[in-house]
Amino acid sequence: MPGFTDLKYRAITALQRHVVNPVQRRMPLQTLLETTGRVSGLPRRTPLGGRRVGGSFWLVSEHGERSQYIRNLRAEPRVRVRIAGRWHPGTAHVLPDDDPLVRLKALPRLNSAAVRAFGTGLLTVRVDLDD
Repeated sequence: MPGFTDLKYRAITALQRHVVNPVQRRMPLQTLLETTGRVSGLPRRTPLGGRRVGGSFWLVSEHGERSQYIRNLRAEPRVRVRIAGRWHPGTAHVLPDDDPLVRLKALPRLNSAAVRAFGTGLLTVRVDLDD
């Protein structure tokens, strides 16, 4: 029988996949992470929150290693991030030793609150931007 964390993960990801993400992907100023599908090779766009700091973009994955975009960027770390309507190519780095709860304090409040509330396995990611 699945535990509470597994049920929470399944419920949240179903809601995101079928309701929230399709709407947010169409919003012109929504931040998006574009990875390459590890099986299909097709571009995969995920709405997310984070912040650019200098030449890097920081984010915290709410489902950590279970996130499809984490699995994709582990297979192919070259990604693009759309920030304020403009695409930036870069290389993603998963940082398991970074404290995601501390990192969330430096990221946008609303998104950070949602990640804390709905997350089941937080994981920090840094994208080193090419530009």
